[in-house]
Amino acid sequence: MSHNIIDKIDAGQILNETRLAKGLTWRELAEQIDRPVVWTVAALLGKHPVPKVNAVRVGEILSLDDEVVSALQRQPYRIADAGLATDPTVYRFHEAIDVYGQALKELIHEEFGDGIMSAINFSVDFAKQEAPQGDRVVVTLNGKFLPYQW
Repeated sequence: MSHNIIDKIDAGQILNETRLAKGLTWRELAEQIDRPVVWTVAALLGKHPVPKVNAVRVGEILSLDDEVVSALQRQPYRIADAGLATDPTVYRFHEAIDVYGQALKELIHEEFGDGIMSAINFSVDFAKQEAPQGDRVVVTLNGKFLPYQW
């Protein structure tokens, strides 16, 4: 029995091309596996291990090979992608943190004490808000406060 080992990132690309060919939105796919949409996209593109039950279900929905389903379940390397940082949409998030990061840090320390917002015990939500002057992108970051312990 021969197995092709597929990288998580390659599996994500295969999955995404298949999803597009089948005409499924990310939100529809997330609903079918009963997971948050932002987590679903991140996980299926290789940034989180996908629990077996969810990976198998996605494989069934998209008729994916066992190698792709297996790759989805592996622990990822969570490293910065310098190329991705230059994408105009992603860059705007970097720009927002460059402008507001220091203010957010000051407010966290003032209102919570000496510590950080966790990016591990964390959730993120995404919504479209219709507005007369043009639609708005609403991104909510929700992280547990972790006090520094000396």
